[in-house]
Amino acid sequence: MLNDFNCNCPVYLACGYTDLRRGIDGLATIVEQQFNLDPCANALFLFCGRRTDRIKGLYWEGDGFLLLYKRLENGRFHWPRKADECQTITPKQYRWLMEGLSIVQPKSNFPKTYP
Repeated sequence: MLNDFNCNCPVYLACGYTDLRRGIDGLATIVEQQFNLDPCANALFLFCGRRTDRIKGLYWEGDGFLLLYKRLENGRFHWPRKADECQTITPKQYRWLMEGLSIVQPKSNFPKTYP
């Protein structure tokens, strides 16, 4: 579900470690108090625990919250670890994250070809 999630909205990463035992209310409180953002905004908020093999997503659907959870069977998410920081990512970075890649990709070293 998270791989195909397409809300055409901002995606925020809660950098650092989040206790994933928290539910909707606990995650909404982090968004509101720690990052000074509105959890009911049209945005997807993503959280990752210490093991980095699972993430939770919080999304307001207009009449209630949707709590999304993804656990990788193999591998880990490449998650930014600057604690107490919230980072916005692009749709491309979101796709990279869901594919198990880092959200920061090095530029290609291939030479430019001209016609």
